[in-house]
Parts: sequence; C-alpha cells; structure tokens
Amino acid sequence: MTETVQTTNQEVIDWVESIVSLVKPKNIYWCDGSAAEWNQLTEEMVAAGSLIKLNRDIRPNSFLARSSADDVARVEDRTFICSKEQIDAGPSNNWRDPKEMMAELTPLFDGAMQGRTLYVIPFAMGPVGGAITQLGLQITDSPYAVLNMHIMARVTPEVYREIEAGKQWVRTVHSVGAPLATGEQDSAWPCNETKYICHFPETLEVWSFGSGYGGNALLSKKCFALRIASVLGRNEGWLAEHMLLIKATNTETNKAFHVAAAFPSACGKTNFAMLQPTIPGWKIETLGDDIAWLRPGADGRLYAINPEAGFFGVAPGTGESTNPTAMNTLWGNTIYTNVALTDDGDVWWEGKTDAVPEHLVDWQGNDWTPADNRPAAHPNSRFTVPITQTPTLADEWAKADSGVPIDAILFGGRRATNIPLVAQSFDWKHGVFMGATISSEKTAAQEGTVGQLRRDPFAMLPFCGYNMADYWGHWLEMGELLGDKAPKIFQVNWFRKDADGKFLWPGFGDNSRVLDWILRSVSGEVDGEALAIGRVPAAGELKLSGLELEQRDVDALFDVDAESWLAECDLTEEFFAKFGDRVPGELNRQLGALRDRLATA
Repeated sequence: MTETVQTTNQEVIDWVESIVSLVKPKNIYWCDGSAAEWNQLTEEMVAAGSLIKLNRDIRPNSFLARSSADDVARVEDRTFICSKEQIDAGPSNNWRDPKEMMAELTPLFDGAMQGRTLYVIPFAMGPVGGAITQLGLQITDSPYAVLNMHIMARVTPEVYREIEAGKQWVRTVHSVGAPLATGEQDSAWPCNETKYICHFPETLEVWSFGSGYGGNALLSKKCFALRIASVLGRNEGWLAEHMLLIKATNTETNKAFHVAAAFPSACGKTNFAMLQPTIPGWKIETLGDDIAWLRPGADGRLYAINPEAGFFGVAPGTGESTNPTAMNTLWGNTIYTNVALTDDGDVWWEGKTDAVPEHLVDWQGNDWTPADNRPAAHPNSRFTVPITQTPTLADEWAKADSGVPIDAILFGGRRATNIPLVAQSFDWKHGVFMGATISSEKTAAQEGTVGQLRRDPFAMLPFCGYNMADYWGHWLEMGELLGDKAPKIFQVNWFRKDADGKFLWPGFGDNSRVLDWILRSVSGEVDGEALAIGRVPAAGELKLSGLELEQRDVDALFDVDAESWLAECDLTEEFFAKFGDRVPGELNRQLGALRDRLATA
C-alpha cells in the first residue's frame, strides 16, 4: 500500500484524480494486494476497534467484524440499472436515467471521504492474462472492503500492466458516506442511512454509496461479476452467470466432467459445490460456489471459469454435519462478519455445531445464552475465505486461463410440488425454457403467501444487468452458436415433499446419485424416459442402493400431474407477459409445446 501512483496510464490517473477532487479524502493509497498491506490494515482496524482479532491458536490470522444493525444485507430496493433507455433495464430491474442519477449521486459523493483514506484497488476477475478474465479498479474509503477484496479477487499491480497494454477495465466507486470532521471520533462501522448501488452499463461503471456490507461494498462481486459482466457478455458473445462450478471424475474410467449449476438462494448451492458423494465411483472437486463466466472456446465447446478468488458465504446453516468441507476451509485467514464470539476467542453461528455454547457475545456485542429468544449470529452473517483453502479444490481452478469445458448445466429451485427430482431438457431451446421458468415456493420466512411461486429465472433475477427477456434471447443465440457442441441441460429439485410435508429425497451427499445419472446421460450410457416435461430416469437407471426409499416415494419424486402443470403453464404465461413483446418467440413456442404434450399425456 503506497501513496505512489502505480501506473503510467493517463486514463487511470485522470479518473482517480477526478474522484479525488469530488470526494476530497485526507489520504490516498494505491493498494498492491500484498501480505504487508493485509497486516497493516488489520492492525490499524483492530487498534481502531473495527475488527476483533480471533484466537490465533484456533483461527489463525482471522478476524470478526460487526456491522451496524441497519447495514446487514444487499439493498435490492436501492439497486439501480442506469441504462439510457428504460426498456433496456426491463421490468425486473429498478431503472433510473443515468444523467438524472449522476445528478443525484454527485452531491452525496461531494466531500464524502473527508477525513478518510481513499484506497485504489486494482483487481482482476480471473487469472491475470486469462482468456476470460476481466479487469477493474475500485475506489473505496472502507479498509474492510479492501481486506475482503484481497480475498475475493486478484488484487495486484499487474492489472495496471494489462490496462497499459490496452485491455478494457471497469470503473467502480464506493463510499460508506460518512465523512469525518477534524478530531471527530470514528464509528466502528461507518455507514449512511441513504444508500445507492448504481450500475451504468453503457459506460461500464458502478457507483455505491452508504453501505459497507457485502456486495454493496465488494464491487467485484454481484455488481461487476454479474450485473456489468452480463452486459459485457451480451455485447461480446459470452455469459456471466450466478452458477457454481464442479469437476466430477469417474474413478473407474478416469473420465472428468465439468458441471455448472444455477440455484437460487436456500437451494443448496454451497453444499453441491462441495459435494461429498455417498456412492462409489465418483470424485467431486470444487471450482466455484457462486459465479461462473462461460465463453465459447476455439473448439466450439463452452468453457467456464470462476472469476472469484474466495468464498463470501452465509454462515448460519453451514456446519460440521451439513458441510464438513466448508468447515475445514475456514481454519484460518478468514474474515467473519456478524457472527457470534465464543468465550475462548472463536466464532459460532446457528448450525455450526449440534451443541450450543452456554455463553456467547452475539453479533451486536451483547451477552447471549441459549435462553435468549434471539439468534446469536445474524441470519445473513458471512465468512470471507480464500478458495485455495478448500480441501476439495480442483487443480484447474488455478490453471484455468481458458476455462474448463462444460458438459452439463443444471437449473434448480426449491419446489415441494410438481418439479421432478431430475429431468433432462429435450434440446438447448427447451433447456432455456427450463431456466427461464425456474421458481421456488415461498416459505414462512419470506414475504408473500406460503407456497406462492417466487420466480428467479436462471437464478439471475436480482443480478441481470439488462432486460431479462433479452437475456433469454442471448441464451438462445448462444445455443445457435454452439450447435451440437452445447452442454446438456437438466432441471433438478431436491425439495419435493409428500402429502404430509416430509421431504421425499434425502439430499446432501445423496445428490451425487442424481449427478451420477446426469453424467451417464451425458455419456450416452442411459436414455431415460420421455415425459411431457423432459426426460427422467427410466426404471432402474437411478442408483438407489443403500437408501431406504419406498417405491411409492420414488414414484412420487417423478410424478407429473398434468392438471397441476397446466395450471403452472398459466402462471408462466402471466410471468412472460410482464416482459411484453421482448420475450423471444421461441419461449412462447416452448410454452405452447409443453401445453400440447401435457394435454396428450
């Protein structure tokens, strides 16, 4: 970390100077991503009371941060796509005119960093120099954001060398919006009640104000890697997706497959990314748990990278019994946010262990015991940890300059009814229809009527940086480009229930049985059975040995009730109607074909 300018690129220098003149910081530091920088920042934050150093014998080089109670999650209602034309943002995004939004933001950013340090963070999403890699610079006044960016992206001055060689880069600006007067005491978690997260797709910019938390402050993540990158992908012929990536190797044949999967929240993404098979014959390795960039390669196949360098995971529910791989990843070098603190200087959250400690300090710094009627950790509490600490990490993660070839794409939602355990699409176009109609049933913890469908096409509804209907069209165009080399597409549902509300499928490691069938289908070893909604495992194709599943439950997992599905088709038609004439005609044809198949089933 240095005050010395680290680049000769005049465009970068002019941009930084323009932001400096606007936000008026006390100091300027050009970050280099080094261990020395990490140590300096963590020491300063611990001394200031902004970080708590954990017991180094239990969690070496690890820290706990506690946010303000009004700054604990993404603020979707304050997240805007500022395209020139409203139709380009589409009905699923909050839109603002870019000139009007900048006029609104400029007074907020004017002097916003007074009394603070402005950090310039050069970061690469993907390996520096990689074929699918993108570059960015983030300006921020949050040392917490700098530390998390150290983990989540490749922070290095090599980014400037790439920019100097003519590579494209994305501009991102972040401020917690809490200027400090001379002599004023700082807060442990500075933020502002007013919050904006604004994306400018035509100029490749992100401006974030008021929040220091998560994706609101780590602008490499959802802001850049999905909302802006999805626009870049549309313009340049690739895909930026809310997908995990895994490598699955058949240990008998030594044949490796690569799978991308899009699951909305609360649908088991991290568990699947770190899957521990319960059947022999497979080795599963992790490539990513959240974001994938997919681009056609020279051989015509679709290749993918995980552009991130770390995990920004939800802590509650991640535990020794549910995801031991994740727990082994968190041994050290981790930043925890809004979890509880144990008496011996470790961390705890609901679901971490079966046994609950008798005393904790909760996420707001208050004493806590099991008798208290409140969670010890915030439900959205997080851990930020380097991906390189994952015991199941695939070697290709570090070597994937050009990505790994994708054999199968999975879409999944949380459905108690209708959706089978697994179904293969009839072709790419039908697969895009599957992805466009992904939904989950609302639970008591979510706003709305229990059982009501919550649409999340491709698990991208909050993250697509342009009109979702145009995004569907882009997927259809990618299929035309890939032709017979396109990955096979499947829909999965681990959450189907019986009439008594009991889950029919055990899930977790047993999801490897579904993956086994998917990859045998990709290899042509099984044909499945054609139903109205797709191809499902034929009798005997799904490996169920060792499971205590009654045949009636197996049948229920794949039951397709034509009347219920036709009713769901009506809901899909209503959903498509929200996007007007931007919906690709092919998706309406797919809907009509599904209705025809159901009517004759």
